[in-house]
Amino acid sequence: MTKWTKNAPPDEQPGPEAELSPYQQAMRQRLLAAPVVPAPEPWQRIAYAPVGGLLGIGFASHPGTGEDLVMVVSHEGHGLFDAVTGEKIARDRDPDPEDDGRDVDPALWCPGLGPVAGSRVRIAGLFGGELHTTSGDGWKLEVVAPAWPNERVLLSRDGGLPHSGPYGERWWHIFHSHYSELRAAGFSPSGQTLAVATSSDLSLWTRRTV
Repeated sequence: MTKWTKNAPPDEQPGPEAELSPYQQAMRQRLLAAPVVPAPEPWQRIAYAPVGGLLGIGFASHPGTGEDLVMVVSHEGHGLFDAVTGEKIARDRDPDPEDDGRDVDPALWCPGLGPVAGSRVRIAGLFGGELHTTSGDGWKLEVVAPAWPNERVLLSRDGGLPHSGPYGERWWHIFHSHYSELRAAGFSPSGQTLAVATSSDLSLWTRRTV
């Protein structure tokens, strides 16, 4: 039989913050010491686009070519980028609020533009959601913050995480969000495009050639 009382248990006082272990300290120093470098081949950085008030990004596929497209949602409207050339191919400065389901749809989406008009594009960013962190063929993306709140984007290959491979050979620090808040980072579903979005810009890498 359960006995009910009116008295709540006393609040537990948190103990002292645990110090980093020697391993954790060494890992943190290793991450802090890694400079930003270009992504390795076959990756090519194809675009850096200032986007004020960026809220989130998502991927779509061109219905005619199958190439990756990147949807950008910001306070200034919606934009669609070609992920092979980096070119902005469509824009809607005043999207219909009735079509914007970010507040009610847990999947987070926005209406498509241009070649993907009439479809919905999943969005990851300020309101939640996630992008792919692996490419499906050995590449992996990781976001770390050894000097929080500044976040760093690490690209690794074949399990070359910071603790298991030499820097510049198995893992690379390709982006440092020290000037704006990181919104999203990840691969397209095809694994051919890598995108990093902050509150002020979009960066794109591809391993496809025009």
